[in-house]
Amino acid sequence: MAESTGDIKRRIRSIQSTQKITKAMKMVSAAKLRRAQEKLLASRPYAKKLTEVLGRLVQGAGEFEHPLLDAREEGKIGCVVFTGDRGQAGGYNVNIVRLAQAYVDSMEKDAAELIVLGRKGRDYFRFRNYPIMQDYINIGDVPTFIQAKELARQLMEWYHDGTLREVHLFYQKFHSAIHQVPTHIQLLPLEAAADSEGAGEEVEYIFEPSPEGVLGTLLPNFVEIQVYQALLDAKASEHGARMTAMGSATDNAQEMIEKLTLSFNRARQAAITKEISEIVGGADALENA
Repeated sequence: MAESTGDIKRRIRSIQSTQKITKAMKMVSAAKLRRAQEKLLASRPYAKKLTEVLGRLVQGAGEFEHPLLDAREEGKIGCVVFTGDRGQAGGYNVNIVRLAQAYVDSMEKDAAELIVLGRKGRDYFRFRNYPIMQDYINIGDVPTFIQAKELARQLMEWYHDGTLREVHLFYQKFHSAIHQVPTHIQLLPLEAAADSEGAGEEVEYIFEPSPEGVLGTLLPNFVEIQVYQALLDAKASEHGARMTAMGSATDNAQEMIEKLTLSFNRARQAAITKEISEIVGGADALENA
């Protein structure tokens, strides 16, 4: 049954209201993305250089030992999953939780502990009865280094006391507003530090006051920076994904409005044509009477 012009007009008004909301959300996400992206890009050179320097120092320190470098035999594998507190961001949340879920499912039962950031990830795993060791919500739109430091210290504490033998991070790595890559890295033990760029160069270092003193400070700082980078990448990716999703929703709404407007004009033209036909028919009937 064909829709009446009144029904079509109501649908157009409804879609226009939705379009205003999606357009506003796109603009808000664009502003949040700009702030998060600035902090992310500003921190990347420091994180990269710290990784390079740390790799050289670990090699130059010889037989240096540190708890963060030691592989463990006992304890569970901690999986830190970075998600958002809200949806409407395309496949941002589902892509990263599926990556983490596949990794957890590949291990023996109860071998992993989930540490989840974001309401979406927490609800996803809780609904599927995955044990969650710790969850963090309401992180904010632009994470601070203090938040990353607190999380890193908690992870290192669990690693030191043997609760966790490994710590892995799962987050979306930000490349652009339309390109985010689900990423999985090992945070602890710090095997990556020894394999970083420049680690193959044989350089002799003089440590003051001692290798233990220098690296004992740098290694925990490196963990904090890695967590901070993951937080910034995750948030920038979330804002970019939401901005892209809301932009697509706005464009789709405009396309629907145009199609409905065309249908409305056709229906109105048909109604006018029918009325004219009825008038002409009535006039002919009066003449022939």
